Amino acid sequence: MDPVQLARAAADIAYDKKASDILVLDIRDVSSFADYFVICSGNNPRQITAIAEAIDEELDKQGARVLHQEGTAETGWLLLDFGDVIVHIFGPKEREYYRLERLWNEAKTVVYLQ
Repeated sequence: MDPVQLARAAADIAYDKKASDILVLDIRDVSSFADYFVICSGNNPRQITAIAEAIDEELDKQGARVLHQEGTAETGWLLLDFGDVIVHIFGPKEREYYRLERLWNEAKTVVYLQ
């Protein structure tokens, strides 16, 4: 699975788990450590966990492995690193605080789902 397919699949899985404000950013022109960010929000720690587990399980079935995971649902920011694709799952307050969309405003938007 190429990186853009992986990023889109992660966004679709997040959507199926009722994540909100799902954004896929193409960061290839502004970053050397990854190709795509998938950014989404969950309403509470339980939903953040469900989104992360679904993405991990479904992408694993398709041959994509999580190389590293950081954060916890309780902290409001959980990160899944698939190498070329990094998935950020935020709680509402943390999403507003960190504003990754603004930090990476030079990146191209590939997908945006509210």
